[in-house]
Amino acid sequence: MRQTRQTLESIQSDFDRIALLSNENWNHNAHYHEYLISHIPEQCRHILEIGCGTGKFSHLLAQRAERVLAIDLSPQMIRLAQQRSKLYPNIDFVKGDVMTYQLPDNQFDCIATLTTLHHLPIETILRKIRKALKPGGIFVCLDLYQRSNLSDLFFDGVAYPANLFLTLIKTGKPRPAREVREAFAEHGKTDTYLTLPQIEQVYADILPRALVRRHLFWRYSVIWKKEITRQESMTRPNSSSNRTRI
Repeated sequence: MRQTRQTLESIQSDFDRIALLSNENWNHNAHYHEYLISHIPEQCRHILEIGCGTGKFSHLLAQRAERVLAIDLSPQMIRLAQQRSKLYPNIDFVKGDVMTYQLPDNQFDCIATLTTLHHLPIETILRKIRKALKPGGIFVCLDLYQRSNLSDLFFDGVAYPANLFLTLIKTGKPRPAREVREAFAEHGKTDTYLTLPQIEQVYADILPRALVRRHLFWRYSVIWKKEITRQESMTRPNSSSNRTRI
């Protein structure tokens, strides 16, 4: 997707509105937090989160890192994230556009992003992520995909009743409040997604051997570990014992 200034302004406006309606209730992203966090090393120095929202996943990252840099385009999201993160002084919340934000090379032990990459030019941001990760660093991603075949429709048939059941169990209501539904519906008018085959091809080209996995609630995940070259492994002390298995 080509990113334009109008698109950025629209995204920021949409999520400023959504932020004002947000709460700490269960949602589809939170359903996969445990899965994503299980792939992140327990002790990291620096973690980057792209599209941190109100900071719920940032709190989990902060428990595994000395410092977390959490970036979001929406000032309202950043404001709420800061308010809700008093117990996590190791998180630096920054209002900004990750496409123009200067990220140091080979800096982060982990880079995480949830339902944000579909707003960005995918090839460009993946190359930027690859460059900013340390050798041996982990990239974890959760995002949405476009239905394109009968398999996708089958998953839809399972997801809709499961969604109603879990939403009722977790929140006490069968669906979010009307204002929240309307805000996401308005935002969804300009959202575009790749199909799963397109996603798999992009990752194969830019992040070889990335694990792409379809999930129930209209989402897919990506887990990728940046290779340590032979020269780097020879210069890093105890590098073999420090590698994280996926």
